[in-house]
Amino acid sequence: MSDATARVADATGNWVDTRAPSWSRPYLRLARFDRPIGSWLLLMPCWWSAALAAGVAHDVGQLPQVIALFFIGAFVMRGAGCTWNDITDRDLDAKVERTRSRPLPAGQVSVKQALAFLVLLALIGLAVLLQFNRFAIITGIASLLIVAIYPFMKRITWWPQVVLGLAFSWGALMGFAVILGRIDLTALVLYAGSIAWVIGYDTIYAHQDAEDDALIGVKSTARLFGARTHIALAVFYSLAVVLIGVALALDAAHWPAWIGLAAFAGHLVWQIRRLDISDPALCLRIFKSNRDAGLLLLAGLLVDAVMRAAA
Repeated sequence: MSDATARVADATGNWVDTRAPSWSRPYLRLARFDRPIGSWLLLMPCWWSAALAAGVAHDVGQLPQVIALFFIGAFVMRGAGCTWNDITDRDLDAKVERTRSRPLPAGQVSVKQALAFLVLLALIGLAVLLQFNRFAIITGIASLLIVAIYPFMKRITWWPQVVLGLAFSWGALMGFAVILGRIDLTALVLYAGSIAWVIGYDTIYAHQDAEDDALIGVKSTARLFGARTHIALAVFYSLAVVLIGVALALDAAHWPAWIGLAAFAGHLVWQIRRLDISDPALCLRIFKSNRDAGLLLLAGLLVDAVMRAAA
């Protein structure tokens, strides 16, 4: 198989295709390092939570280190999660046009090689986690159960996006666990808001595969909502904004955080207005734009944290 045909359908022309050593490319693709958007989306709740917790503490001294460690941890653990997902879904992936070129169904790596790579990524993630306090370490380890069961949810429920939300929003708890050594009501409400956000953006993502999923019996909120997707997105995105707003209020956040939330909300409105579920390429672009939405909120939270630390 040529390298051109080995490329994943929706991830061509990136640094993995053009610059990475040939032997490493299947593994980098397995971990989605050629498509880092998922790592960014996993990272956003981590950074939001860390900024909010630093604001509560009125101390941003450890925030740069926490931000850097969360960055490494998110990219590594998202890679581990994707590898596990590909191991469990290799037979399904072979039946879907967009995913049949992934390393496992395409025969670029064996299951044993993928498992060994998974262990390596998990060990790197553990090394990052061990830099935190004991409570944060336990909290981080607790997330692995959700990660382990997620790939199977699309076989048994129309709501696998909820389970993905539970996993991808776990960072909303981790920032408080790391900086404050506790998980309080603010963290829990932020977690709930992030879950609603994830359900929304992953519904958009799932519309790329809706036709193939229907043929092979894979369930998703994209198939469940169908033509009502815009209404469903309005509900979940509104819920996300309201819940994150409640978290800001509980945290006594200052005006920069509210401006960040307003910008975040405006971006979500733009997504709903722009979306055409019959256009897979557009669905992918709008899905990816959620990184920018998350960064808008983060900017406000960081300015707020700095202001409160300086007060």
